[in-house]
Amino acid sequence: MGTKEEVRERLSIAEVVGQYVSLTPAGKGRLKGLCPFHNEKTPSFQVDTEQGYYYCFGCKAGGDLFSFVQRTENLSFGDALRKLAEQAGVTVETRYGEKSSRDIYEVNAFALEYFRNSLSGVGLDYFHARGLTEETIAKFELGYAPDGWDGLLSLAKSRGLNERQLLEAGLLSENTQTGRVYDRFRGRVMFPIRDHLSRLVGFGGRVLGDEKPKYLNTPETEAFKKGELLYGLNFARSAAQNASPDGGGELIVVEGYMDVIALHQAGFETAAATLGTALTADHATLLARLDVQKLALMFDRDEAGLKATLSGLDQVVGSKLRVRATRVPSGKDPADAVMAGELHAIRQALASGLDEVHYRVEAAIQKYGVSTTEGKRRILMELLPRMQNLDPFDESAKEMRRLACDPLGLKPEALNDWIANKAKRKTLTDTHLAGMSSQHSGDHELALLRQILLAPALLAKLDGQTPWQNETVKKVMLAARGAKSSEEILEVFRGQPEEQLLIRLLFEGRDPRSHSRANAEQFEQKVGAYAAAAVDDIQSGLSIDSLRTEKDLLARQMASASPEEKRALLTQISELQRAIEAEKRVRRMQA
Repeated sequence: MGTKEEVRERLSIAEVVGQYVSLTPAGKGRLKGLCPFHNEKTPSFQVDTEQGYYYCFGCKAGGDLFSFVQRTENLSFGDALRKLAEQAGVTVETRYGEKSSRDIYEVNAFALEYFRNSLSGVGLDYFHARGLTEETIAKFELGYAPDGWDGLLSLAKSRGLNERQLLEAGLLSENTQTGRVYDRFRGRVMFPIRDHLSRLVGFGGRVLGDEKPKYLNTPETEAFKKGELLYGLNFARSAAQNASPDGGGELIVVEGYMDVIALHQAGFETAAATLGTALTADHATLLARLDVQKLALMFDRDEAGLKATLSGLDQVVGSKLRVRATRVPSGKDPADAVMAGELHAIRQALASGLDEVHYRVEAAIQKYGVSTTEGKRRILMELLPRMQNLDPFDESAKEMRRLACDPLGLKPEALNDWIANKAKRKTLTDTHLAGMSSQHSGDHELALLRQILLAPALLAKLDGQTPWQNETVKKVMLAARGAKSSEEILEVFRGQPEEQLLIRLLFEGRDPRSHSRANAEQFEQKVGAYAAAAVDDIQSGLSIDSLRTEKDLLARQMASASPEEKRALLTQISELQRAIEAEKRVRRMQA
């Protein structure tokens, strides 16, 4: 008689958890990975192999291998015990009348045997005609559902299975008017569908003639949820992980069963397919947990179709995985390309493709343009859902921010500051945009703020009339009045989004790395003097920038002004230009 202790002795918790989560060493007797119970980018889930327990420092989930399987698969303790006992080779008694959710897997195994034994004649001829070898047919357990309304049903009854079990597994259909039940799959070649743990969860069937529907899947059951499944992932997951020496391999996602099978036979063993659905957030969460980091979507579509695919991609998928779309140059689907011997073309397609992050940035720029403030605002607001994760492990968000900065003329640190401020993210004013601009007075304002942090007493040199365009600088300048040290200013913003910017400016202002060790002390003593001189220079620069901004604004108004208005505008522009020249002369005299 099997017991819980016998199962625990034969199975290690690392072995069990490792089937669901990609684990890496985290110290003596410890392993870590992405938690399967909540979304995260940085691993906070750990397994203690010596004590036999797991614990997540993020969501606080913890327990032993039995509770892990219970929670992961939503099983009762009895079902989890039986599942692990089977894996360990231990016999556990099933209590009379107790229903087990594993019934579906057992019923599916019976159906698979029926379909495999029926694979001859037209079914086998079809697979041979598609270029599949006997080895491939066996590997993917391909079969055939014969014509007839009750072939499977009759055999099941002779084996002691009842209609309820077959209906719950999705192997029978029921006429709602007559109540008659009959085989769901008839006259179709059959593709068994296993989940990432190789559990037989359902089937897909394809007709050999012109009947409709061409493809038919198992309906939604306790085990079969097509929005969470990828056909062939049970094979592809390990191939994808092994293909990358540091883990985090790339998965090829195609659209059909035959595409997956043909690619595997041709050596492209990281291929998997969705089951008639788009990629979902559930797919992304599962793949990230399995340490898959990149997807190559290989669809039978033209360039416009690929762009439409990326446009419609679930944002969660893009945030968790780096995605690109590609196609076989000949326009064939992958299975036909393999059969035609176009393996080199497939390799070329997989080496290129349209990157989802690049495409979203380019599409937004083309849609709104970067010549106006309103266009830039719309671009940033459209890209914001994907850029706003500042987690350094979110490579897609980091890359999108990088790509957006250059064409929009933004400073990377300013863009990050805006994203980090939740209040500012709700609206994006002209002032915010001006503060982020890499070609605006923002550089001068931050430089001035850096000098004030070095020597807060210098704040008295400012006349208080400066029209700050950087909202952070404006807020800090107000808070800094009366402060005697940079520490007092920092204390005001402790725990606020501005704190990181202030710390960075302090480090930059006091960084003596460009000086020799012998001169470091002298450098430190002169910091205050440098700051005092810099304040005058920077404030003058701010004044010039402000005048130039006003002049440029008036120049843009000239295009739509009447002749009389143009004369007035020209007078104002001339006065502003004279003021700019005067400020420049003052700067030269101070220098």
